[in-house]
Amino acid sequence: MADIEKLVEQLSSLTVLEAADLAKALEEKWGVSAAAAVAVAGPAAAAAPAAEEQTEFDVILTGDGGNKIAVIKEVRAITQLGLTEAKALVESAPKAIKEAVNKAEAEEIKAKILAAGGTVELK
Repeated sequence: MADIEKLVEQLSSLTVLEAADLAKALEEKWGVSAAAAVAVAGPAAAAAPAAEEQTEFDVILTGDGGNKIAVIKEVRAITQLGLTEAKALVESAPKAIKEAVNKAEAEEIKAKILAAGGTVELK
């Protein structure tokens, strides 16, 4: 019984890549189908979707870096907000500048804010 518990512990500590290698090895060794091998991998296989690449990002202004005026100007240009709204957004950091944008646009916005002296985080 102790051997089974030890085996369960070892299987639980496998990474997704190790679980995939195990599935291939079991398929070759015992001639089982890939579907059955995936079922054996269980919890490790369920973690695979979490490894997918993120496609939408939220651009979060985390601070003005002491260059409040320059950052406000960039926020206005990016968001099309008025001066008062842009100033309020910058002063209430951390705050989202744009939400659910693609990676290229998020990186472009981040570069503009960093160039103005602000700090940005992508989530």
